[in-house]
Amino acid sequence: MKVLVGCPTSQHKAYCLKEYAAGVKALQGEFDVLIVDNSENDDYLHQLKNAGLPAIKGPMPAKIKDRIVACRNVLRQKALDEGYDWFFSLEQDVIPPPDALQKLLSAEKMIVGGVYTKHYRVMEGEKEVGTQERPLLWTSIRGQVAQWTMDALEPPRLQQVLFSGLGCLLIHRSALEKVAFRWDPAKKGFDDVFFCTDAQKFGIFVDTSVRCKHLEMSWEGIEK
Repeated sequence: MKVLVGCPTSQHKAYCLKEYAAGVKALQGEFDVLIVDNSENDDYLHQLKNAGLPAIKGPMPAKIKDRIVACRNVLRQKALDEGYDWFFSLEQDVIPPPDALQKLLSAEKMIVGGVYTKHYRVMEGEKEVGTQERPLLWTSIRGQVAQWTMDALEPPRLQQVLFSGLGCLLIHRSALEKVAFRWDPAKKGFDDVFFCTDAQKFGIFVDTSVRCKHLEMSWEGIEK
């Protein structure tokens, strides 16, 4: 069984490179790694390699979102062309527990992810009054899309979801063969939403016992 671990990245994620490299190296099991860099120059590519992460330069469309999708499809194509059974999408700001890959493989689902969370701003009118932590998981309640709360993670279990982020998502090649990564600027959501929408027939699952650390960054001032 062949597993490819990787993600798109750029110099914006340099702040979490050391911890990510350590997290990948601590993963249990056998796998290959490829990081696809879409930075403006080659400086960060060299940093990735110096951290012990195999890395290549990715496509460079003008818009950052287009770069991310193009780089993700480089990984998809590598997995398909080189006979990988699984692609483990592990974003650079998501640090998995050592047993994450083994647990997700043991779930025996075509698409299954671990849990990572994000802090969302809580607003009262135009004033920010705090933040609320929520998993990047969504379900359907009476036909309406609803984001999971932290309480929904208990008890630890394997659970089907409507949407998951791509930060910690194990995808079987049978799904990759049918579903490419994409996004549509005319519609709401980014590539994670479109991937999960396109891959619904395979079932999207989460193992809530796989808890990852999310080293969130601010996109303020960065044109996506």
